[in-house]
Amino acid sequence: MSQKLICNCNETMPLDSKALGLPIHTSLCRQEVGSFLKALDGDDAVLVACTQEGALFSELAEQSGKPLVAPLRFVNIREYAGWTQEAKQSGPKITALLALADMPQAEPVPVVSYESGGSLLIIGAAEQALPWADKLNTALDVSVLCAKAGDLPLSRTFPIYSGEVSKLEGFLGSFSVDWNLQNPIDPEMCTRCGACVEVCPEQAINASFQIDLDKCKSHRACVTACAGIGAIAFDRIDTKRSGEFDLILDLRSDPKMPMSQTPQGYFAPGPDPFGQALAANELLGMVGEFEKPKYFVYNEKICAHGRNGQVGCSACIDVCSTGAIRSIFKSGQGHVEVNPNLCMGCGACSTVCPSGAMRYNYPSVAHQGKEIKALATVFITETTKQNRTVAPTLLLHTLEAGAQLLDGLGRAAHIQSKQFEGLPSYVLPYGIEHIASTGMEFWLGALSYGFGEVVLLLSGEEDPAYRAALEIQVDVANTVLQAYGFTPRIQMACVSSSKDLSAVSVVMGQLRQRGPLPSLGAPASFGLSIQKRETLEVILEYLQKHAKTPLPDQGSALPKASPLGGLQMNSEACTLCMSCVGSCPEGALLDNPDEPKLSFIEKNCVQCGICVKTCPEEALSLLPRLVNVEQRKQRMVLNETQAFHCISCGKPMGTLKMVNLMLSKLSTHGAFSGSALDRLKMCGDCRVVDMVKKEL
Repeated sequence: MSQKLICNCNETMPLDSKALGLPIHTSLCRQEVGSFLKALDGDDAVLVACTQEGALFSELAEQSGKPLVAPLRFVNIREYAGWTQEAKQSGPKITALLALADMPQAEPVPVVSYESGGSLLIIGAAEQALPWADKLNTALDVSVLCAKAGDLPLSRTFPIYSGEVSKLEGFLGSFSVDWNLQNPIDPEMCTRCGACVEVCPEQAINASFQIDLDKCKSHRACVTACAGIGAIAFDRIDTKRSGEFDLILDLRSDPKMPMSQTPQGYFAPGPDPFGQALAANELLGMVGEFEKPKYFVYNEKICAHGRNGQVGCSACIDVCSTGAIRSIFKSGQGHVEVNPNLCMGCGACSTVCPSGAMRYNYPSVAHQGKEIKALATVFITETTKQNRTVAPTLLLHTLEAGAQLLDGLGRAAHIQSKQFEGLPSYVLPYGIEHIASTGMEFWLGALSYGFGEVVLLLSGEEDPAYRAALEIQVDVANTVLQAYGFTPRIQMACVSSSKDLSAVSVVMGQLRQRGPLPSLGAPASFGLSIQKRETLEVILEYLQKHAKTPLPDQGSALPKASPLGGLQMNSEACTLCMSCVGSCPEGALLDNPDEPKLSFIEKNCVQCGICVKTCPEEALSLLPRLVNVEQRKQRMVLNETQAFHCISCGKPMGTLKMVNLMLSKLSTHGAFSGSALDRLKMCGDCRVVDMVKKEL
């Protein structure tokens, strides 16, 4: 536990010392700062309920010279609770936020390292790129690739290339650039002596030291003048050039990185001078060694990407906005590979992964589950003390952008209470690294812990693919809830930017006017597992236990993108070849070594569709649905038939249907007549014996 320092910010918040069980300060960051310094002398960690003055308190702690028991921690109760229209009813929320801030921090995760020596390639028109090269060359190792010709400096202070970029990939400290030289003059070799300019009769060469091919009449006097240098060649065959760089400044209006969220070390401000200045300033600080968290954990064993040469699920590849994930097939078995240096930590890959093979780890779902469980438990306990039990709303938001939006809303609601709605007293904000990093198992888990609903606050900076993925997840989650008789409890609140206070104010006003929704049932005691499918199963058991209406015997239909569901079998078309069994990455399809029988366990199916693509008879199709928990766990028979027995020894050697189909197709072939056709009805051993007897 920690020492908690609470301040009512010059009496602008109606905090109840008795209800909170803590002394209330009025000016902790000013006249009462001694109370903070005294707390540093204690044996407990210090938690300050103020984020605005976090920098001041941190500086004071550093100046005190006293070793801290633990790093200072801060929590925002002002904008989230004290500066709202329902500030007087926000005591339970404040207690819950304090409890959340006091919880143990997540275990550290592995880090990904970058190393930048400061080699910078500036790409763009010469008239823009060269001035920036002059400015940055004293601090960085600059090279310039002129995408459009312009006057070149006579001094060779830094390398200057020309051409069109054909490939640009990599990340901070490891960029690879390929380009094609398109002009007869190679600026790498050109000494800018001017001999070619003097001899050109058409004046097709100027201070850019590039030939204007529209003016050139192919006299080749320039080639003769440059013979000692060799920079000019009209018949050059090898025009490909390449280079390795630590940093990229792309000034073109159409940047060539193929992903929507570009990697660290790549700056593309385009032709905007202000944007270029900001990028240049950042570049100066990107020399040295850097670290970032490794956001994900990948378990290849349960990945449903591909089997037997067939691609099943590619959800993570499709949603990744950084191009960090690629498909790998080896010996017919497919998996994905993630470049941790390109990964920016959105977590969308783990959200859309149906099997849980891709798992978000910053922090883990298990850690987040403990936090939201504590948040709900404390809030409900506090409202119960007030003789009212209220199910809170969980407001999920991206840490940086969402916090900026909610902070701004709180200040606006305090100063302009008639124009802006602050957070209702039952809405509990919970910041996560990125809004795309949680999916339906997390949201439904929150409802199981006692939350009445979950609201996803999208602050406008998200990639369109993330928003689309979240919309699909919300649709599936709400359909699951409706199958059990509940109203939809997951919603998305989308605003245009982290400064769009009016839009989020409207959402909060609607929530306050409507009031809290009731919980689904008694809060669950289970914890969220790091294994997605395990978490989903225990949540489905909870929902089934508290369902308002039972599921129909045939189950309830789910959207096409659902990771839950079964299979439809066309038993007339199926030959029980068992190709589907070998292709299933999750063990949902099973054969029987003793008899021709195909079984299925719905709980294991992730609806990847590899079995559907593998089936040579096209006898299988996916069936997105929700059936009761008991039925999901049962081993059910999809198809079975009589076995065909060897006509010689009587040993089973396939299905009657499959052998008859084979015989009907081959019986008209000349090579399979008479005894040869009979051998097809024998097992392998008897076939060899029969052939030997006939030869003797």
